[in-house]
Amino acid sequence: MDHLSSLPRTIADAWRGAATQIAGLDRVQPAPALMPTPRDVIMTDGTAALYRFARPATAPAAPKTPIVLIPSLINRWYVLDLRAGASLVEALTSAGLDVWCLDWGIPEDEDRHRSWTDVLDRLARMLRRVRRETGAAKVALCGYCMGGTLATIHTALHPDEIAALIDLAGPIDFAKGGMLRRMVDPAWFDADAIADAGNVAPAQMQAGFTALRPTLDLAKLVGLGDLVGDAKAQLAYRALETWSSDNIPFPGDAYRTYITELYQGNALVNGTHRVRGKAVTLAAITCPTLAIVADRDTICPPPAAIALTERVGTTDTAVLRVPGGHVGAVVGGRAAREMYPGLIAWLRPRLVASSQEKSP
Repeated sequence: MDHLSSLPRTIADAWRGAATQIAGLDRVQPAPALMPTPRDVIMTDGTAALYRFARPATAPAAPKTPIVLIPSLINRWYVLDLRAGASLVEALTSAGLDVWCLDWGIPEDEDRHRSWTDVLDRLARMLRRVRRETGAAKVALCGYCMGGTLATIHTALHPDEIAALIDLAGPIDFAKGGMLRRMVDPAWFDADAIADAGNVAPAQMQAGFTALRPTLDLAKLVGLGDLVGDAKAQLAYRALETWSSDNIPFPGDAYRTYITELYQGNALVNGTHRVRGKAVTLAAITCPTLAIVADRDTICPPPAAIALTERVGTTDTAVLRVPGGHVGAVVGGRAAREMYPGLIAWLRPRLVASSQEKSP
């Protein structure tokens, strides 16, 4: 949603034009190199794909236990491999880890009937393929945003298959979901009415995120002045803008469950969430568990994710607090200096330990 749209069009356009000219963003420049890490497509499942990333020749030997990245359903996966120097995938592969990623793909109109259970079934199929390809008895999961919620649910249902769980800014206790939880309060929000119309369009979802920071676009325009004469900063800005504009629909039936059961019913914490008749019990998670939270995250406020470490059935838990907002914590300027090394320092010894376990 354009926050300048309420202004006369000529004024809004003039502001944009002046800001982009001053920053130099109006000049013809090479496109930012997105998704820089080489990868192979190992499996496709409908619109989804499973990627395996190449490790640099200089990387240390990989533990046998792989790590699988689970992105959100409503954003493109490549925020995790945005550009050189701002890529979680790059950091993990350079550390010698065997890195995989699930690309949910772009839902088609017929995917309006894809349920939350269908989404979890697809995740399970992908993870079985990872184990079959690697020969590993277990995998580690790192879920970002909604992917963290999905990774947590899968781990609770299949605890013996998961070596470590990382929730990267994914809500678990939705009662602590901040403004987004208040926006979808059942007293005034009817998720069924939206889902009955089909897939939820990106513009509908972005309107909710816009309400969290209604002056964001104006702040971006003001901040463009900082890009003057800084080619590197301009490239970073354009890469992030490309990703943030590349939004995808939310399958209607999956959206219905996500809002009614998780946001409105707080079913994960209350113990009432079920998948194919099986209860999702957070205490069933016995693998090492890490919650990564961003101090200025309004989409997943820190308490919403930290709740996971308070409810799992293991004492091997940790919380990694990083600066930034929901996206900046993953690709911002300090992510490579703080978040990536912190995640790797916690994860690598646990993958090594898992790799040394004898198969049952």
